[in-house]
Amino acid sequence: MDRLQAMRVFTTVVETGSFARAAEQLHLSATAASRHVAELEKHLGAQLLQRSTRRLNLTEIGTNYYDRCRSILADVEEAEAQAATSESQPRGMLRISLPTSFGIQYIAPAIPEFCKRYPDLHLELSFSDRIVDLVEEGIDMAVRITGDLKTNLVARKLAPVRMVCCASPAYLERYGTPRHPDDLRQHNCLTYSYSPNVWEFAREGREYHVQVKGRIGTNSGDMSRLAAVSGLGIDTLPTFLVCDELRNGKLVPILEEYPIPPINVYAVYLPAARRAARIKAMVEHLWDILGQGNPPWENQAVPVLQKVEGP
Repeated sequence: MDRLQAMRVFTTVVETGSFARAAEQLHLSATAASRHVAELEKHLGAQLLQRSTRRLNLTEIGTNYYDRCRSILADVEEAEAQAATSESQPRGMLRISLPTSFGIQYIAPAIPEFCKRYPDLHLELSFSDRIVDLVEEGIDMAVRITGDLKTNLVARKLAPVRMVCCASPAYLERYGTPRHPDDLRQHNCLTYSYSPNVWEFAREGREYHVQVKGRIGTNSGDMSRLAAVSGLGIDTLPTFLVCDELRNGKLVPILEEYPIPPINVYAVYLPAARRAARIKAMVEHLWDILGQGNPPWENQAVPVLQKVEGP
């Protein structure tokens, strides 16, 4: 038995949730992947996985062994990387999933420089605001914008993002300005397909959750911005999307005494790829172009907005 390969198969099965997906990722047959894990269990004299027709679950022994395997495989990968020539460059294919509006505005302009820096690396960029399954869709890494990151993937925080509740001057003049989050129930609010229609606010340790509704819903941040600027309703939008409109007065921030919990931009990727040169190169490039924790859109939105510190 190739014990190192068996460990690699076992950890991949755990991370992908199935023998079939692990086999595909490792370029094995499902039968071979199952055999590797079975031989490993026989060698250890312990059951690592509980198998059912619907899912796989780690046993208590399997959980501990999985953690040790990840550490061992990481050490092996690091040793191999150190043994390789120090002048090696990221190469091969890198498939990235990017949020549409943010990706086009802030990441796409920096791609030519990245390609120039790493000529042996080929990129495939997919733009969508939905949460993609990296394993299912063959994606190497993704950029996600969220305030509630729940994932088994490796995540690197790239930048903070503030959300602002805003509307056009024309809308506020016609329908009035909300003074409390509950007032939003009486207004036409613009809704977004990839987030719940319950808007969250906070003040002095108290949280407010408001169910909103309106005439227009969309899966496009750009469409939401356009609708808000056109006076079609109130919206909660990220500062990176509306910094220009806030600065030139086309949108007016409201309910600033009730700030919306901040969100963050993350780069996420599979644990097995955390030491891959092409992943590391792109993550560092994104960190640099997004301001190394001081994103450009924040400077553009201030002093229009009150300064609210994120976590």
